[in-house]
Order: sequence, then structure tokens, then C-alpha cells
Amino acid sequence: MLRSLFSGISGLRAHQQMMDVTGNNIANVNTTGYKSSQAVFQDTLSQMVNAAGAPQNGAGGTNPAQVGLGVRTASINANFSQGAAQTTGKSGDMMIQGDGFFVVKSGGESVYTRAGSFTFDANGSLTTPNGQIVQGWSADADGTVNTAGAPGDIKLPIGISLAPEETTKFTLTGNLSYEAPVNTAAAGATPTPGSSKVIPIPVVDENGASSTLNVTMTKTDTDKWTVTTPGGGSEVLTFVNGKPVDAGGNQVTSINLTDNGKTYAVDITDITHYSGNTEARVSASDGSAAGILSSYTVSNTGQIVGVFSNGLKQSLGQLALANFNNVNGLEKIGDSMFRSTVNSGLAQVGAAGSAGLGLITSGALEMSNVDLAQEFTNLVIAQRGFQANSRIITTSDEILQELVNLKR
Repeated sequence: MLRSLFSGISGLRAHQQMMDVTGNNIANVNTTGYKSSQAVFQDTLSQMVNAAGAPQNGAGGTNPAQVGLGVRTASINANFSQGAAQTTGKSGDMMIQGDGFFVVKSGGESVYTRAGSFTFDANGSLTTPNGQIVQGWSADADGTVNTAGAPGDIKLPIGISLAPEETTKFTLTGNLSYEAPVNTAAAGATPTPGSSKVIPIPVVDENGASSTLNVTMTKTDTDKWTVTTPGGGSEVLTFVNGKPVDAGGNQVTSINLTDNGKTYAVDITDITHYSGNTEARVSASDGSAAGILSSYTVSNTGQIVGVFSNGLKQSLGQLALANFNNVNGLEKIGDSMFRSTVNSGLAQVGAAGSAGLGLITSGALEMSNVDLAQEFTNLVIAQRGFQANSRIITTSDEILQELVNLKR
């Protein structure tokens, strides 16, 4: 039989595989996180007709003469280039900008994906559309995430609440007028007009109840203002060159103010005593009422930040990403998932933004990186290659027919 017949058959088989790869790419043109593949061909073993000869006895050397025996598929390589972003606005949708894979658990096995369409299930677990649980690190009660530990299931603590925080400090800013009159009224009487300023301070007690502490600042001397509370607390501020100072002339940045046995640390760094109106005010105070989890956001490092009803935010966990020394060594297992193999290397797990890992964009999905123009061109190439190899078979058949016809 003619060797060309088998070469043509191998060409048909190889180009059919190229068609299969191209067709799969086109079928997944809208698959989230899909990475296109490319078929690579190589020739097969060549049959030796004449071996190479060395120059000798005045005669030149001869080159080897070989007849190729066809083609075969050398490899099918995945293209892991970045896909375009598709904005969804949904917090559970995430894409990796850069290298890395999301880590999910499937039947006790860690598998990897670039498709970041996640949702929280009834138990609060962050899952893929097929129910695999996304892996990462959970935060402790203070919102601290330890990324040095082994990753586990990411869970949103449904119904979690933040305990109230008692107010212990506040900050006063603004100016106390140098031109303000000194209070000459008797103790307990209405202060001299323009000599005092009442500043309402929002405070929270240990049970989370909110109230207002009215702090009164009264000018009692040319360079002195007395700060008092309704509960009997009192502190005197002495000003030199517009700044509060102590007995040694050193600037004072804070005072302790009591009210009914409760002591508050008061930051007065920005209180001044210059010409102008009295415009002292509170600029900040700590403490917060109890709050329940109302929503969440995802940062570019993969931190899931809970937003509570009292306006506070706290980290609830962080997603883990993984990378490999040889991403082309990963095995596709369906559902837009990959499995590590002996040639991919071990998974290098870390937080987004760390060495070798990209950042996470929330509210967006990574689209397929299939280039339709290239794939349709590959269709033409595969079709013509298949057609040309089929002509090898028909032509070889005609030659055999001529050979048979020699004997009539």
C-alpha cells in the first residue's frame, strides 16, 4: 500500500482534532472565565530510505533520505491571557485582574477557576453556581484576618451583630474668641452674654443607648476658659499665644473631663484662642450603638467587608487565590474548573495583591478570551487542511487503481 494513504489519514485525523478544538472555543465564546485552546501539530516518525554517508576516499558525503509518515497532534495548549471585564454591579460577582485562580472545594478536593460568579447559600457559604464552596480565611471577632493559616470555607455570618461601644473620647476644634467678654455672673446664674458656648456631644453608653452631653465653655479670665459638664466635671484651659498650655508653658493637647463619674478623654489640639467669633464645636467622638449586618462589599484584595446598620464596617473574611509554576499543566475538568497535575506544580495560595497574584474587581466578571476572528480563520485553515488531506487519499486511490488496471 502507498505510504501517502496513511499520511493522508493522519492529516484527516489531526485536522479533525483542530476542528474540534476550534469548535469548542467558538461554543464557549460567552462562557465566563473560559480560556481558549489551540491545537499544535508535529510530524511523525520518518522512514529512512538512504542513510547519511561521510566523505571518504575523495568522494563527498551524502545526506539522509527520509520519507515522512504523516502528522499528529503534539499538544492542545490553553491560552491564559486576560479576558475582558463584564460589569454586573453585583457584589458576589468577582474577576481577577492579573494572574491567579479562585480556590473552591469540590467533594473534598481543591479545584481552581477564573469564573467568579458567586452567591451566598442558605448557610451563608460563598458558593459557585454548582455549589462548590469558595475558599479563604475567616476573620476573628475583631475583624482581623490571618492569611498565614490554611484557607477554609468562606462563610458570611448571617445575623451577626456588633456590640455597642461606649463613648470614651471626643475631639473639640474651632476658635474661642479672644474678644469675648469675661463672665461676671454669679455661680449658677445666667452667664454674661457672649462669654460662653454650649457644645452638644453625642455619646453612647455601655448598653448602646444614645444621648447628648452638653459641654459648656465659659470665659472666666482674659486668657482662661472653663470647660464644665452637667455632672459636675470642670477643667480650666489657659491660653498663651492662642494655644492651650500647662503651668510650665507647654502646649496641652488633651484633657480629661468627667460627668457623673464617667471620664472622657478630650482632644483639644485644634482649639485656638484668637480674634474672631467663638466657633468651638465637636469634630469627632467614638462609641457606637449596636448594629446588625446589612450588606457587604469586596475590596481589591479580596476582603469581604460587612456594612452594619450603625454605619460601621468590619472585615468578615478574605478570599484565597492560587497560582502555579506551569498554568498550562492544569487539567480542565468542566464547569470552568481546573485541577492541578504533576506538571502544573503545587498550588501557591495567598491573598490577592501578594506576590504573583492579581487583584480582585468586585461587581464584574471575566469574559471568555476567545478571539472570534482568529477562530473563524482557524475554521478555514482546518477545513482546507482536511480537504487537502482528503485529496491525498483520492489521488493515492487513483494510483492504486491504475496499478490494478495493468492486469486486465
